[in-house]
This record gives sequence, C-alpha cells and structure tokens, in this order.
Amino acid sequence: MNQAVNTEWMNMAAGRGALAVGVIVAGVVVVAVLIGAFWLGARVRRRESPPPTPEEQPRLPESGPVREVRENREPDEVPRSETRLTPHELPNHGNSPTRTGPPRERPRWNEGGSGSFGSGGPGRG
Repeated sequence: MNQAVNTEWMNMAAGRGALAVGVIVAGVVVVAVLIGAFWLGARVRRRESPPPTPEEQPRLPESGPVREVRENREPDEVPRSETRLTPHELPNHGNSPTRTGPPRERPRWNEGGSGSFGSGGPGRG
C-alpha cells in the first residue's frame, strides 16, 4: 500500500513539473516574439525619412492667412437633345461644371432654439 501511495505522489509531481516547464517555455516564446517585434520596428523606423526640420516646415503666405470663401454654386444646365447624350458628348466630358449663383440667405438656427433636438424650451416631465 505504501508503494502505491508513493507512485501516485510521483505521478502528480511529474505532471506539475511538466506544467511548470510548459509555462516557462511559453514565457520564453512570448519574450522572444516581443524582442523580435521591437527589433523589426526599429529596423523599419531606420529606413523611414527623418522628420522635417523647422526650415522645411510650411510657412504662412506673405499675403496672410487664407480666408474661407462662401459662395453659392449652381450647376450648368445639361444641353437638350432628342437623343440620349453620353458623358463624352457633354461639355467637360461629363464633369458637371458649376458657376457662381446669386447670393442667398443661408438658414440659421433661431435664437433660443436648440438646433436639431427639441424646441429648446423647458423640459416636459
């Protein structure tokens, strides 16, 4: 009986030892993958061009900052024809040109309004 108990303990110890070896091997593999990824990233970074120097940075134009231009654009009319027109028969090869349209008042939010949600008034319970 003592021999059977001793064999059982040895089998359990051997199983735990194999588990420990497996965990250690997995840890070494993870560390190797991380080191390889770091090495590969450093190698790729060395091949990239360096960041621009302050002299190479974009400069503001001498005329000052560029301002936003607001204008209404209207499409040119498609020429009338008795047959169907294909894109290559249209002016500018089917790229619809536009022209400046008359100025119009753009819709704005009403004072006291909340925009797209509700009326902006007090909440209703």
